[in-house]
Amino acid sequence: MVLLRNRKPGRIATLEEYKASGGYKALERALRELSPGDVCAMVLESGLQGRGGAGFPAGRKWMGIAPDAPKPRYLIANADEMEPGTFKDRVLLHADPHQVLEGMLIAGYAVGASQGIIFVRPAYGRIAEILEREVELARRANLVGPNILSSGFSMDIKVHRSGGRYICGEGTAQINAIMGLRPHPRETPPRTTEKGLWSLPTLLHNVETLACVPHIIANGPEWFKGLSRSPSGSGTKLYCVSGAVSRPGCYELPMGTPLREIIYQHGGGLRQGRHLKACLPGGASTRFLSPEELDVEMDFEGLRRIGNRLGTGAVIVLDDRTCMVKATLNLIRFFSRESCGWCTPCREGLNFARELLERLEEGSASFDYPEILRETARGLCNAYCPLAPGAAQPLESLLDLFAEEVMDHIKKGGCPMKQPGQQRG
Repeated sequence: MVLLRNRKPGRIATLEEYKASGGYKALERALRELSPGDVCAMVLESGLQGRGGAGFPAGRKWMGIAPDAPKPRYLIANADEMEPGTFKDRVLLHADPHQVLEGMLIAGYAVGASQGIIFVRPAYGRIAEILEREVELARRANLVGPNILSSGFSMDIKVHRSGGRYICGEGTAQINAIMGLRPHPRETPPRTTEKGLWSLPTLLHNVETLACVPHIIANGPEWFKGLSRSPSGSGTKLYCVSGAVSRPGCYELPMGTPLREIIYQHGGGLRQGRHLKACLPGGASTRFLSPEELDVEMDFEGLRRIGNRLGTGAVIVLDDRTCMVKATLNLIRFFSRESCGWCTPCREGLNFARELLERLEEGSASFDYPEILRETARGLCNAYCPLAPGAAQPLESLLDLFAEEVMDHIKKGGCPMKQPGQQRG
């Protein structure tokens, strides 16, 4: 293991334990031996892609901040994971918070940032307390703050506790939230690397992405690429496995590990007497996969080839006792509730999709509902930010993979999987 090598039962790794495992050596090397351009080039060569869902090459994003860009510059670590089935950042920060802090400092040095901000969701209050404590310990050790390790490089880090909405995980909405504005997504361009916080250059990364950075600097880009099992991937990946499996949890595995292995070997397979019906490979905003697609390589390119996305790498397993209409309804209810309401396709489209799926479950749907749902899903893709297009993914794949089950709801006047006498809805 790389990212979870210092994971301890029931507690975090201390600053001393992290340093004993080689922690902060990469920061020291970067500050003493490498230029900011050298660091950017190493990260670009490593093939590191953003682990928060978009998969954008990290090194290319860093190079989006020009050397002559205005100052001060900011760096945000996004720990606002509110998507159903995704809990890798919580596991990572509970295991080894200094790994993320070191990654922030190296990234800050590479782009000339003087202020780091860790954006934490409200439900992660304990993580916020841990981070505040560990940042202070790092500050006392001259690892955070002015003139770090007597190098001339200065960068402070603060913890920002979110107000608590899923939309705050979207980069531009997160920037608005930090500035005390309503967390609506912002129009781009310009990119946040040009005009982010207070219209100044801002680098924003998921915490898992930042945790990879010290290992790249310490061991080199080729070593990092060699960790992957697929030629198109690089590094390891934290895969969350939940749902109808025997051993749900967060597993660090080589990028490109086959989905079948993740579910049946590491997740322990399905519970006794159950059979796999479908799964979401990358969280709630990805498409359902059928049992015939389980040999896909779990990396960005592998899932792209079959028309899907890696997303956050959160595998949600559904068994043969699951009503797929109800499962999709559960997801659409979440997205509908968490919409910021800024644009019409998201505000109205998600509520309309929710209402149609509820009628399917209740038995009041007509035979034109599947086509109306499909048209609604197409409309969601015209939204202002990725929230509604992400919500459209499970909805569209429900109609593609489980059309017969959807029609059964119409023909039989409600969910055919309900037990006799069970209340509808």
